Amino acid sequence: MDAKLNDFAFDLRSSLAPSNHIWVGSGRSTVAPLVNTVAGVKSLFAPPFAARDVELILNIEADQHIVRDNGNLGKGDCGLLLAGSEWRPDRITRGGTYHYFVEDRLISLYVTSRLVPLVDRPGFLLSLSITNRLERSIEVCVQPELSPGHLSSQPLDDWDYGHPPLGEIAHQIGQHQWENQDVRMVLLREDSLPVLLEPGEELVCRMAVVLMNSGEECDVSESLAIWEKRTDQVWQERISRFCSSVPQLKSDIPGLEDYYKRSIVSGLICLWEHPDFAMQPFPAVSGIEGAGICCYPWDTGGYAGKLLAMMIGSEKMLELARLMANSGIESHSRFSPSGVGKDVPYSYSLWSFFNLVWSNIEQHGEGTELYEVLRKLILSEESRLPAWGELLDYGTQRNLLEMRSAAHDHVVSSPNAERAWCYDRLADLAEQLGKEEAADWRDKAERIRSSIREHLWDEESGWFICRFPSGHVEKVYTIQAYDTLRMGVCTDQMKTALLSHLRDGAFLAPYGVSSISAEDTIHYELNDPDWSGGGCYTGEATMLALTLWEIGEHKLAWDVLKRLFWMGKHLPYYPQEHYCDRPAVPAHKRANVIAGLSGAEAILFGLAGFKPGANGNLVVNPQPVSEGSMSITGYSYRGRMIDIHLNPGHCKIVCDGVVVHEGEPTPCII
Repeated sequence: MDAKLNDFAFDLRSSLAPSNHIWVGSGRSTVAPLVNTVAGVKSLFAPPFAARDVELILNIEADQHIVRDNGNLGKGDCGLLLAGSEWRPDRITRGGTYHYFVEDRLISLYVTSRLVPLVDRPGFLLSLSITNRLERSIEVCVQPELSPGHLSSQPLDDWDYGHPPLGEIAHQIGQHQWENQDVRMVLLREDSLPVLLEPGEELVCRMAVVLMNSGEECDVSESLAIWEKRTDQVWQERISRFCSSVPQLKSDIPGLEDYYKRSIVSGLICLWEHPDFAMQPFPAVSGIEGAGICCYPWDTGGYAGKLLAMMIGSEKMLELARLMANSGIESHSRFSPSGVGKDVPYSYSLWSFFNLVWSNIEQHGEGTELYEVLRKLILSEESRLPAWGELLDYGTQRNLLEMRSAAHDHVVSSPNAERAWCYDRLADLAEQLGKEEAADWRDKAERIRSSIREHLWDEESGWFICRFPSGHVEKVYTIQAYDTLRMGVCTDQMKTALLSHLRDGAFLAPYGVSSISAEDTIHYELNDPDWSGGGCYTGEATMLALTLWEIGEHKLAWDVLKRLFWMGKHLPYYPQEHYCDRPAVPAHKRANVIAGLSGAEAILFGLAGFKPGANGNLVVNPQPVSEGSMSITGYSYRGRMIDIHLNPGHCKIVCDGVVVHEGEPTPCII
């Protein structure tokens, strides 16, 4: 994918993202614009530093009249008026206008700003351009107002899913310098003197806010223009590096291209390249808003494993796998940027780790040396959790879906079904390595699947039940049940019963999928779309679509996926979760998530039908749709380059420039 920064530009006028979700990050710093302003800034995070409530406002003095930029929503002389904004991975550009008579003299200015997070130091840069639209000269001067707020320095071990603590108030210690006992904030500025602008003339003014330890001095040996250019250059290099192995998608199907593109950028902004993090790039679960600068195996390996293998390559994938294992994946749900494990065990971590490693083995043929690590982890899971026959008791909501009612607890179909899949992958590796225990792993996997069918399937309702140690039985119509379809658990009768619930008014809604069926009156609620209904976690609807393609339900898979296309049109990047009954996003949840990559996974490995094998064979089984045509070019696999061109009822598969199949869609082995 030959991508440039402008390819990922997004006009924020069409955004349906909550205003507090709009940030821009550099992989070292992340910063937010002040809502409704042309150049205001609100909040800065740059581990280990945090300036959560810093606020910078740039007022303009024009002919001795102060033109304020404070987002005034009233009438009359309200100062600068926001006229548009654009998000790009490296910056947020805003435009504004001031056209007003002041004491019978017209002042007319056009103002643009660029908010740029810094890549090589903790901070941000603001570039302001002021154009005189009058037919007379006018004297202008930029007047910054900075309120440092609370500043903190938090060890990397302690950065987690929430925001770091506020810290103490910083006090002014000199011109443009503020400090508390831990952190110093410095405001740097250029072009500070009043300038006489001739008609049509433009003034460019740059300033930067930088964080450092108390008592340190700020390095100002370079111009701010160089700092701004460096962010541009680093981001372009990053896009070239991470997107070079990601296929290009072109289509006349409304919404498909945008959805794919915004899925890719959702992954890009989660890859932090901080020199002090445990690895570079560090795949944060979220982080664009300064919260969630940590790594969850479930989000990273479970939802984004295949795309990550393509984007960061085999060497970094294996480094990530070792980092996960060393963080204590069997004891913690996630780990900090320094690699320190956090919180309690999570029931989906084992499957996610296996999927991460297996995705790399399939894509690159590397990772079999982690067999003993995989073996140790799965046996640790067996010894750690209470057994219920062949099944494991995975505990309560704190270890599972974090629903807000008694529901998907203890002995459940998923992740027991994923556990069976893990044993099958362990058997595959054992066979490849010539180990006799392969048959034992295969037998264990089948015993688990058989036990799920026997003890957790309710024939009358056509759904899975959850068994509690007390003997209580709970039936939850959760989207997690569909994971069993990928894991080889379901008979044809079970599959038919499960799919009967994938209909409007139950799991399906106009703008996506509900994590809990709307027909489940016991567990369905609207305040937690993540796992409790009214919407879902961003990776779930896409994984459902991919699952449906994998089991041959192509029309239903496409029907699920295209309900999400509003996200590509109206969101610069994908959030932790979204609603499904309306095109909207919960403002109180994380602004971005690495599982946004799962949209591209569903398109490439479901719709396009790429099925890489651990044996080095690639099966291509594309599924054209009736809505239009598409081309997916540049899929790189083991030294080969594959392109697919799809039209209704027709496909052309090209390998290294040679057509290997053209005609009706059919599985093709390369």
